[in-house]
Amino acid sequence: MKYTIACIMAFLVAGGVSAQSKSEVALTTKINRIIRKMMLEEKIGMLHGNALFSSGGVPRLGIPELTCDDGPLGVREEIKRFDWASANWTTDSAMFLPNGSAIAATWNPVMANRYGVVIGEEANARKKMVMLAPAFNICRMPLCGRTYEYYSEDPYLNSQLAVQSVKGIQSQHVAACIKHFAANNQELNRDSVNTIVDERALREIYLPAFKAAVQQGNAYTVMSAYNKVNGYWCSENDFLLNKVLKNEWGFKGVVMSDWAGTHHTVAAANNGLDIEMGSSGPYDRWYFAQPLLAAVKAGQVSEKTIDDKVRRILWLMYHTSMSADHPKGSIATPEHAKAAYDIASESIVLLKNDNHLLPLKTSAIKRIAVIGDNAVRTFALGGYGAGVKAKYEVTALEGIKSRFGKTSGISFAQGYRANYLASKTDEQNRGYDKPDQKLIDEAAALAKASDVVILCIGSNREYESEGHDRKSLELPFGEQELVNAVTAVNPNTIIVMMAGAPYDLNEIKRSNHTVVWSWFNGSEAGNALADVLKGVINPSGKLPFTFPVSLKDSPAAALNTYPGTGATADYKEGVLVGYRWYDTRKIEPQFPFGYGLSYTDFSFSKLSTDKSSYKKDETIHARFRIKNTGSRYGAEVVQLYISDPVCSVLRPEKELKGFEKVFLQPDETKTVELDVKVADLAFYDESKKAWNAEAGEYVLQLGNSSRNISKTVKILVK
Repeated sequence: MKYTIACIMAFLVAGGVSAQSKSEVALTTKINRIIRKMMLEEKIGMLHGNALFSSGGVPRLGIPELTCDDGPLGVREEIKRFDWASANWTTDSAMFLPNGSAIAATWNPVMANRYGVVIGEEANARKKMVMLAPAFNICRMPLCGRTYEYYSEDPYLNSQLAVQSVKGIQSQHVAACIKHFAANNQELNRDSVNTIVDERALREIYLPAFKAAVQQGNAYTVMSAYNKVNGYWCSENDFLLNKVLKNEWGFKGVVMSDWAGTHHTVAAANNGLDIEMGSSGPYDRWYFAQPLLAAVKAGQVSEKTIDDKVRRILWLMYHTSMSADHPKGSIATPEHAKAAYDIASESIVLLKNDNHLLPLKTSAIKRIAVIGDNAVRTFALGGYGAGVKAKYEVTALEGIKSRFGKTSGISFAQGYRANYLASKTDEQNRGYDKPDQKLIDEAAALAKASDVVILCIGSNREYESEGHDRKSLELPFGEQELVNAVTAVNPNTIIVMMAGAPYDLNEIKRSNHTVVWSWFNGSEAGNALADVLKGVINPSGKLPFTFPVSLKDSPAAALNTYPGTGATADYKEGVLVGYRWYDTRKIEPQFPFGYGLSYTDFSFSKLSTDKSSYKKDETIHARFRIKNTGSRYGAEVVQLYISDPVCSVLRPEKELKGFEKVFLQPDETKTVELDVKVADLAFYDESKKAWNAEAGEYVLQLGNSSRNISKTVKILVK
């Protein structure tokens, strides 16, 4: 019977592959037929922008424009065709979704997929065929202005989330454009810096999420980064675009430049760029317009190369705008609001709860003081990063009023002024970090007269912005002085940090007993936060990056490689990025990677593997039990790290190789299995230009952060 079932399954799989192959062959034939009908000028017209967010089609052959839009936080508002001013539509209000590091903090690929589905459905409603999302460059150093937009410092966590984001977007016949390829890890000098990074670090740290998004997620488009990598612009980098992306990974889709990220005609055309976007001047004078036509006629670029680019664009279109049964889409629906709420709820990280003030016991609270500019600020727009014209956005104050207003009196004080604009110079922003004593005094007076204080501080979308890096980890706007004044008069103070990147919380960590980390958490941010404070939601978020005690502890700062010397940033830390650096160098973090508390407790037991030794082509099946030992329903993120104690090259102290978010009722126990391919234990051997899983002993480490390992087991690789 088992043999019969196996044969049937094999037949079905083979049949499915055959059907898929026939479909691809038919599509290739159709595309080649179209290309043969095209004039060279028509082909060239498809390879560059013809407006801010579209590239040319061929009306004569029924080929439409390729339309795209920004999307990391949701589908941005409609702008005019040829300038950045609003088109003043009344139908483009969208759902504001939690930022990238918030999605990463869920440690839940299901949430990343739901994010993608919402993006795809709303893109369809707006007739956008390529969404410039997700963005998941590695968080190499904590000051980067786009850390809020990106995911994590870890390539494995990035990969798992990126794959599901891409699958979610593309399930709606909308292309995900994964960005920024590659090693775009700072905003300062981003359009001129030459990133010097060895191939091992590229392969182990900076490329895995892109590889996974292409090979597992089947991403349709890739955006090249602004910077150079090892001397070559990313938009004309033969190693990245041709050798790795298209040839080695088998990428079938389109490489488009970041806006104004193209520098040459012949080098870009021959080295892998397919569509030029965002350049300046008349469209027919762009690098991939008349100059490219001239280069083809001069024999500097072959028409075969042009045909490959057109073929890729048509392949993309037949999977999006020209696909069969294309979804109509929808925008800002109740279902989208629920997705935004669920992501936000799972992203919130409980950093401290020493006095068990949380969840708040509403029966004993008559007066709640909500303090801080962030309590009333919205985050859908701001700075230079792509924003969203949100249909609505629930602020922290609004959420707290809706959840606590029936049983408690709620009063508000601003506490500080966020006088900082990304568009202003340093001189114009001077003084932004100074406390406002009048506002502090008002806040302290309100705090003293209240039973509980919810103090909402942190950053905003002006202070963390594309095009800029922060200059320090210090809290902005004189917030520390506000914290000190408020907590001095009311010990029942909850610190709520709203930001997208690490900050210096050393004094708060020492002096405050209750700290919650929220993010730029989307349209439902206020409701999600209030439900966590009330205990309707048990916090389950985990930090997706390390919080250093001091900036000088971070690798780029410690090795003096940021922002770089001249126009060069030398990644001297190699593979020791994020927790790999802190754990290997025995540097104590402020808060470790993967850290986050709960209102309940969990225990791990009986970690084992199915075998004690493995061949290099086998898979390790790890198994353990997890129990909710507390009194509340909640979720724990179990994290499986692997160490290679004896190796021919320097390896990190530990590397994340598996994780799962496990939801448990009180006293419930589950058996969890995590699989790790032995091949995934390998390091990239630069001398052999290949991955190498050396024979020997490895240690599997199970915990709930990189610094809290509770169980280990050793295995042997033969």
